[in-house]
Amino acid sequence: MVLLAAAGCASPIAPADRERRPAASAPAASAPAASAPAVPATGRLPATERGGADGERAYRPGEGLPAAPAARRVNCRRIKCVALTFDDGPGPYTRPLLDVLARHRARATFFVLGRMVVDDGPGTVRRMVAEGHELGNHSWSHPVLSELSRARIRWQLLRTQLVVEQATGVRMTVMRPPYGATDLRVTAESRRQGLAQVLWNVDTLDWRDRKVSVVVRRAARIRPGSIVLLHDIHPSTVTAVPRLLRRLAARGYTFVTLSELYGGRPLKPGRKYYNRG
Repeated sequence: MVLLAAAGCASPIAPADRERRPAASAPAASAPAASAPAVPATGRLPATERGGADGERAYRPGEGLPAAPAARRVNCRRIKCVALTFDDGPGPYTRPLLDVLARHRARATFFVLGRMVVDDGPGTVRRMVAEGHELGNHSWSHPVLSELSRARIRWQLLRTQLVVEQATGVRMTVMRPPYGATDLRVTAESRRQGLAQVLWNVDTLDWRDRKVSVVVRRAARIRPGSIVLLHDIHPSTVTAVPRLLRRLAARGYTFVTLSELYGGRPLKPGRKYYNRG
């Protein structure tokens, strides 16, 4: 695997904390056309972009939007908090993961791919919102954003913003660049779209080492305020989560969303966040 340099970053990600290219078995996602198609500023996307190729998963924007639970009063300055974050879904293992989180009354943040939301349909992301989880933008098709033009970066982020907002009514305020690769253009476009860049300070490498005990051990290497990188597209990760939750709960940790980790205050668009120290 080749580590990707986050060119142009004000504070580069340490090699151990960079997200790697997905393993060969990870769901493939093609990049957009060389000339990025226009994305409507308002209104619904074409039916072909709201459902599967056979049309069975198409849905009407605004139909059955979820109601998020009341905000929790969590003071992460006084209690031990950790933000578990899951990238690259939703996929076939995401709903079982939501079942696990619900049993443990744990909240998390999901950085979703626009294409995966369309393929999966609106049900999973609506459930995330209804159960108090946070949604973040992980691009449309998982390209290296720092290698794209400004127009294509905008296309990747805005298209995903529209799809998720139409499915859930939620306008996402955080994003995570695929592979952690960001630069001045990614930062500028994130700022333009009102998105803070959220990276991580604990990398489980669950995409590479798909062994439950290894994932749990790495994820447990946290300190209060940590942001942990995981992927809900791997069954080994989902299997590891119950053990991880029990282990960290025994150490007195509360599992929070990114917004809760930062005290409910809006994160600054364009700014990079690694953890709450």
